[in-house]
Amino acid sequence: MIISIHQPDYIPYLGYFYKIAQSDKFVYLDDCQFSNDNMHHWNRVKTPQGECRLKIPVAQSLGDPINKVRPKDELGWKQKQLKTIEMNYGKAPHFAETFPEIADILSKDYDNIADLNIALNTHIAKKFGFSAEFYRTSDMKIDTVREERVIDICCALGGDTYISGNGARVYQDEEHFLARGVNLVYTDYKPIEYRQQWKKVGFLPYMSVVDYIFNCGYDWDYVDAEIKKLNSGE
Repeated sequence: MIISIHQPDYIPYLGYFYKIAQSDKFVYLDDCQFSNDNMHHWNRVKTPQGECRLKIPVAQSLGDPINKVRPKDELGWKQKQLKTIEMNYGKAPHFAETFPEIADILSKDYDNIADLNIALNTHIAKKFGFSAEFYRTSDMKIDTVREERVIDICCALGGDTYISGNGARVYQDEEHFLARGVNLVYTDYKPIEYRQQWKKVGFLPYMSVVDYIFNCGYDWDYVDAEIKKLNSGE
């Protein structure tokens, strides 16, 4: 049973979904502390001028968890972002078939940005055809922290393998996982190239997943094949 865990980021990049694709169970870490630096409320899309940041204005206090941070819908940010997306991707090959559902989910009312991000990301994962089951840490009542919490989550869900992001290498000890019967592995995701608009700008990696979707549709086989090529050295 393969487990992966991540904060519910806003329309994240392909590497986020690569972890979901490889997992039997994916856990949204929705009750961890909100950070302005992390991509809990912003991401990047491509324009004729290069990278453009889409950011959700939020109401939050220092130390609030992600599932307590409210999007400031009264500022009309959703309408502005949807207009920005439509202006820059309206002529993309798969825009007409993929944008309406994403716009519909984004346009709904949410109590917090965790709910919003989870609704969007789960929809996208299912459209890619992933079979992972989804969970939230706020429902699991596990109060440990950092590495110990990760191991406790894996054990609670019957996991024997945990796929980690590479940034966690600095504080995770493989022996601690193995002592609890969990095999620790790190993601082998590498950024792939795919068809993008605005060729004069050059290819921009690490864009939001919507950049891939509007240009290439929900073709996950291409993503998977290209990552395998990179990892094999082709």
